[in-house]
Amino acid sequence: MSEKLTLSSADRKKVWWRSQFLQGSWNYERMQNLGWAYALIPAIKKLYTKKEDQAAALERHLEFFNTHPYVAAPIIGVTLALEEERANGTEIEDAAIQGVKIGMMGPLAGIGDPVFWFTVRPILGALGASLATGGGIMGPLIFFFGWNIIRMAFLWYTQEFGYKAGSEITKDMSGGILKDITKGASILGMFILAVLVERWVSINFTVNLPGKQLSEGAYVVFPEGTVKGAELKGILGNALSGMSLDQVQVPTLQDQLNSLIPGLMGLLLTFVCMNLLKRKVSPITIILALFGVGILASYFGIM
Repeated sequence: MSEKLTLSSADRKKVWWRSQFLQGSWNYERMQNLGWAYALIPAIKKLYTKKEDQAAALERHLEFFNTHPYVAAPIIGVTLALEEERANGTEIEDAAIQGVKIGMMGPLAGIGDPVFWFTVRPILGALGASLATGGGIMGPLIFFFGWNIIRMAFLWYTQEFGYKAGSEITKDMSGGILKDITKGASILGMFILAVLVERWVSINFTVNLPGKQLSEGAYVVFPEGTVKGAELKGILGNALSGMSLDQVQVPTLQDQLNSLIPGLMGLLLTFVCMNLLKRKVSPITIILALFGVGILASYFGIM
């Protein structure tokens, strides 16, 4: 009886490293199939010694494949387990392997965007940008190393999870796990979106509202003539305590809005842009419209 063929940790790490280039040769006909086949070459060479078997394995993995590039890792892991079983004599047809890939790539693709593009990347980007605005080098370094460490670790551990779970992972992911991950990522993504809106979307109205006459004692009374040290100290103390420097207080529209809900107009603008995107309005059109509105509002003294 021949010894059972097994993919070692080193073999699986070669596949993991190659999977970083899943989209390196993307095409419109079969999308990620070339990158997928490229990633599996070390495993195919280990499991199949005959050239015709290797060619057949490559051919079945050149079929259509497309999913989020980071959640492809568990599918790779399951595929490695199936190929290992097939190489050891288990009757597994090409259609079965392709069926597992197709069955997983759709549901998993829905996880990749909210987790990586809408949560992890904005968090690291906002943190890096905040540090970079102060002129420090740590901002871009945190973003670059943090992002790559997270995504590469995720690729490795989910590939290992898929490999060890084998075809059973399809049953797990079709149940509560997929639902819980998607729900949690969506909630966290909405929370991060709100934080980023408050930080990066700024609208400042410069329109002055009708002035209000302040009562005596609510404003600083400046003495006539030369101001001595004690008087100057008293004036500064009153100003620092919150007393107005003018008898007539002229509030701006922005002051009133900030007293109600800080950041309200930025949030409303975000909702307007989101609604326009849902209505299939081009992002370029929205950006140009924002530029136009901003220029006109500034010219007429509104903002």
